[in-house]
Amino acid sequence: MNEHYYTEQPTSEIKEKNFTAEINGVELSFTSVSGVFSHESKVDRASELLIETFSPTGKSVLDLGCGYGAVGLFIKARYQGQIVCLSDINERAVDYSRRNASKNRLEVKAVKSDLYSEFEGTAFDDIVTNPPIAAGKTLLIQLINEAYDHLNPKGALWLVAFHNKGGSTLKGIMKNRFGNVEDMEKSGGIRVYKSIRII
Repeated sequence: MNEHYYTEQPTSEIKEKNFTAEINGVELSFTSVSGVFSHESKVDRASELLIETFSPTGKSVLDLGCGYGAVGLFIKARYQGQIVCLSDINERAVDYSRRNASKNRLEVKAVKSDLYSEFEGTAFDDIVTNPPIAAGKTLLIQLINEAYDHLNPKGALWLVAFHNKGGSTLKGIMKNRFGNVEDMEKSGGIRVYKSIRII
């Protein structure tokens, strides 16, 4: 059986890649690892575009499906006043998010959670996600619909995806749930969508 990066407890051999990345004038050091999205020696382009585009609407951010932590850690490094939480169902992802936070001396919280299971009664000003398209439409609909309930009024869901590989569908789901959606940035077929919880 093939393991996906949204596997809860990966059993694949641990293979690490160490690299540095610079986005928006901020340079951070990372270790990416097998069994976690994305096991490369660079930040994947979709996450990079999300990082470049994001600007906080308030004081708290949830990086949902954080992988080894690139999106949330860049946000914390650039906007140091933000309270940033990184979350993933993948135990190895949470472990490496913590390691990368420590490596860069960034104070964040990393939580193992199946979508929002560990955040009952908690709301954020922003939720950012580079969602696992391969996990299937049912999970992605749940991710978007439940994001609404975990955002403060005027808070925003930021989602990045390849527009022609499922992104356009996700954009429609965001419009249905929030009543609004905007293309914040587009590059090479990738788009960053933003929906705001109006009330």
